[in-house]
Formats: sequence, C-alpha cells, structure tokens
Amino acid sequence: MDALAQSLARTPELFPHALEVPSDSIAFIRLGKAEYRSASFLDDRILSPQTLRRVLPWSDVGRAVADAGLEESCHFIFHIGHVGSTLLSRLLGEQPGVLALREPAILVWGSDGFERRLSALLKLWSRTFDPGDRAVVKATSFVSELAGELLARPSGPNAILMYVSPESYLATILGGANAPQEARMLAPGRQARLQRRLGVDIAAPGIGEIVAMSWACEMTALLEARAVAGERALLLDFDSFLARPADLLAQAVLHLGIPASAQNIRNAIDGPEMRRYSKAPEYAYDAALRRDVLDQARATSGPEIRRGLSWLDTLARTNAQVAQALHVTR
Repeated sequence: MDALAQSLARTPELFPHALEVPSDSIAFIRLGKAEYRSASFLDDRILSPQTLRRVLPWSDVGRAVADAGLEESCHFIFHIGHVGSTLLSRLLGEQPGVLALREPAILVWGSDGFERRLSALLKLWSRTFDPGDRAVVKATSFVSELAGELLARPSGPNAILMYVSPESYLATILGGANAPQEARMLAPGRQARLQRRLGVDIAAPGIGEIVAMSWACEMTALLEARAVAGERALLLDFDSFLARPADLLAQAVLHLGIPASAQNIRNAIDGPEMRRYSKAPEYAYDAALRRDVLDQARATSGPEIRRGLSWLDTLARTNAQVAQALHVTR
C-alpha cells in the first residue's frame, strides 16, 4: 500500500470533507477524536483558520480506498428536521464503541458526482479509531430522499428514523427563531420532491401549509426508506423519547447492535447532553424549555398550526402515502 492507503486504513483522522467537482478531487481535513465528538456539523461550519486541509485527485483517493481494503459498515440516523437527531447522535456518541458523525457535507442529496463516489465515501465514513467500534452517520434532513438507496446497500446498514407528529412539528417550526425562514427557503425543493413522490401538483400558500408540506415531504421519504429496510429501520418519535429517554436510548442502542450497559445509558442521560442545545452546546436547553417554547407557539401561532393540520388532512384523503404518514404518528 502507498502512504495514502496506509493512512486511510490506520485512522479516520483524514476526513473527506468536500468534493471539488471541477477538478474531480476531494478535500480532506484532519480531525481527531475530540473534534469528531464536539462537532455539531461536519460541513463548512467545522472549518477554522487552523484547519488542516488537503485536496487530492479522486483517482488517487479511489485507488487508496481500494488498496486499504476498507469496508462499508456504518449505520445511520435519518430524520425530518428539528426532531432531536443531533441530541440522539451525541448520546450515542457517549456510548463506548461508537464514533458519531454529524452531517457530513458531502452526504447531500443531488450533489454532482456523489452517486459515482458513494461506495468509497461510505467506506471512508465507516472507519473508526478503535477496532470493533461502529460509525453512526447522522444525515441532514433532506438526505432522507437518499435514505432508501443507502439502506438498500449490500452492507445492510441499520437506521434510526426520527420524527414527531404534525402538530408538534408545526409548533416546533413556528416557535423557532429562524425556523420559519428556513422552512420557506427549503420549501421549493421539498415541494418538488413531494410532488414527484405523490404524482400530484401541490400548493402550499401560507406558512402553516408550507410547514405541513415540509413534514409530509420528509415523513413520506422516511416511510419509503422503512419499506426498503424493514426491521433494519427503527421509527423513533422524539416526543416519546423525551418522555422516556433512558428506555428509548437503550432501544436505539440495541437496534444498532452497540454493546452498551444500563449504566452507560444512564450516564449519558444524566450527563450534560440532555441539558444543552445539541447544535450549539454553549446554550442551555432541556425538555422543559422545549415544552415552554412549543406551548408559546401554540398560543401565538394557533391559526397557522390549524391551517397546516387541515391541509394535511385534506391531502391525506386522496393520497395513501400521506395518510400512512399521519397514521404512524397517531
């Protein structure tokens, strides 16, 4: 093996961060255990002036991956957005035997050149620091469109599929400081994806309908992935998780085949992760504060929440996929 293959085989410190499409190359950055553990996102937000970055031709990388004999073995967390997936990833990352990867930048549905590179990238993301450990990749929400394809791969990965009810999702988004603007920004892509999946034209005129449409888009994508994976995909309601965190974390750990004791689970639940905002750990945030935020949203945005729920009910009357998504959450 050449030096690159040896380095890739030895450690996940060289992390594939970005595809350089014009030059058909890939940019690696160097991450240690501490950086993996602390990073909320493995996209451009992890970069700093001190980040070591190296761009290599894809031909060299593909050959090195093959020479290193790397295998696909990672599991996944897919979700509809704003449903505690980062928290779950952090709690899993506290378990012995887990390397948690949160939102690799390349793992974005529709990226140019991604399909041709998928196998090698999954092998790179499957590497861990210690033999016998398991990598668990948390995708960003709109990667759910790719979830079925990822779960159909010969490696047979398992996945946690995270969601909340439409009412809870509407309250979450409408109660967020920037979430309504994010929903509007993502709406065109989600509308196109949902129309393609359902085979009908969809109109979402107001913010309540836009948020409801977003839920329908991502939730039907998750259910398509579950249909592909069967028992390898575990649906997890975040509201239920917050009501029984130790029980459902233990269920998630068991589903991913991670050897964790009851004490490991309890240590994670009693640790700091449940009391801070997972995407920005410098801020305090817990289940009680989340309930307050949702109750405030219900009080101030009740009409929009009701419009969104009515929009979903109307769509479900003529579409079996949306009806199934609503049935799962009731």
